[in-house]
Amino acid sequence: MPLSDTVEMLQAILGAIDEGIHVVDAEGITIFYNHVAARLDGLTPEEVLGKPLLEVFPSLDRHSSTLLRVIENGEAIYDQTQTYKNWKGMRVETINTTLPVRVGKRLVGAVEVAKDIGKLKELSERLVDLQAKISKPKRAKRGADEVAFHFEDILTKSEQMNHLKERAKKAARTTSPVLIYGETGTGKELFVQSIHHASLRSSKPFIAQNCAALPASLLESLLFGTVKGSFTGADDRPGLFELADGGTLFLDELNSMPLDLQAKMLRVLQDGQIRRIGGSQSVKVDVRVIAAVNEAPQLLVERGLMRTDLYYRINVVSFSLPPLRERREDVDLLVEHFLAKFNRVFGMNVRGISPEVAQLFARYDWPGNVRELEHVVEAAMNMVEDDMIMMEHLPAHMLERVQPDMLQSPSTPEPIPISLLADREGCTLPEILRELEERIIGDALKQTDGNVLRAAKLLGIPRQTLQYKLSQRMIPPC
Repeated sequence: MPLSDTVEMLQAILGAIDEGIHVVDAEGITIFYNHVAARLDGLTPEEVLGKPLLEVFPSLDRHSSTLLRVIENGEAIYDQTQTYKNWKGMRVETINTTLPVRVGKRLVGAVEVAKDIGKLKELSERLVDLQAKISKPKRAKRGADEVAFHFEDILTKSEQMNHLKERAKKAARTTSPVLIYGETGTGKELFVQSIHHASLRSSKPFIAQNCAALPASLLESLLFGTVKGSFTGADDRPGLFELADGGTLFLDELNSMPLDLQAKMLRVLQDGQIRRIGGSQSVKVDVRVIAAVNEAPQLLVERGLMRTDLYYRINVVSFSLPPLRERREDVDLLVEHFLAKFNRVFGMNVRGISPEVAQLFARYDWPGNVRELEHVVEAAMNMVEDDMIMMEHLPAHMLERVQPDMLQSPSTPEPIPISLLADREGCTLPEILRELEERIIGDALKQTDGNVLRAAKLLGIPRQTLQYKLSQRMIPPC
């Protein structure tokens, strides 16, 4: 393939990527600039191509520009936030990964992949502002609109779960860091909030942050705060550690936090001091840190996803929450709870689940744990026709995962008692069968509290057929 065709193909590929691509040569002159980058910067490719970088973006300099820094030192920069203005005065906020481009050993330029984080940063700052407003001492009593869990909200018959609750109540009396491990949907935040509300910090702020929800650089500024001028566009803002002062900071999915940020976390746990990004002074904070992970902590350490020193520092008190498949005795209790909850929310009166659904729930593995059970009950209540959840009301995605043996009866049906066939002189076979049918229908109606529709489904016959049989004069027992 001719070189010109290869170059055109490469440009077409880079132009089709749904991220901003900006390439400069060793002199800082733009030699490639795709339409996504132009859209992020509020410019057109023609306004940037062939021009010095600082001419198009005059608010940057050789230190603040990630592209020029890579050209200067030849080292890659990963996930670096950058705030700047184009020559028209438009403010732009991106997160960039910038790599040196070499031919042999010679540095010939740099390429940058940029993502727009302006909206994300705005949302995170609104979150901080909101946390600052609500992190005032709370009322002693919970209002109906507050999302707050106590230990009595943890419903369980499981001996293991009740043991964990008792241990957590004891841990609530102290200020030691806590590490909670549990699969997704096992109720980790339920435990965390319960510990906070049972502690002496219950009147102080409770702040939760998912570490996987934000890019690393944005998470760092959110946690530790910023000093005005620390980077272009930065303002004086307190971080979540300062906002949680005196209370509890819950860090979910801690293993998603980059290792260098974990090192800063370790320093806070050790000396109780934070330093805002760009700041020179340390601030003393009194915060109880509770962290959660959804994989075994020892495996995270072995795989290099959690620093060993941080693990030992934060693992002072630890809890391992069992998955729902290991506490099946809780399924019925939780189903009753979720039925009551959604009856209240939807204004319905669903009274229970059919025996077939109960059998399936008891044998299902619940990979999404309690959260999945809640969503299945909610989905079924959107489809229910009467006051009983049947198999056909369950969401399709659950039934697709169901193994055939889960739908089979776990025990062999009892045989028809021989007493029904003995001592029946003077009764014909149709009369005996009629009596048996009458008893079976009577049992079905008892099980469904007289509901004809549910009894028909239980018997596997159309509702009209059952109503017809009930309308006929029944033959008295022989």
